[in-house]
Amino acid sequence: MGDAPFGYVNVFTSHVNVGFFHGAALPDPARLLQGTGKFMRHVKLRPGTTTNAAALSMLIDTAYSDIKARVENG
Repeated sequence: MGDAPFGYVNVFTSHVNVGFFHGAALPDPARLLQGTGKFMRHVKLRPGTTTNAAALSMLIDTAYSDIKARVENG
């Protein structure tokens, strides 16, 4: 979203984090988000572990919409 990032991907030896800079403000009915920070949250993906792809996709879409609204509304 222009110069305003809404998410990130970190790759580790045993897992991948899909994170959101304003994740604490996102609705997460599937309870995928992890973390205790004031703003950021992430979803941890591990090989051999199933992930609710629909819920993750919804988080990504919602995070994009959230940052878009923040940018457009100042």
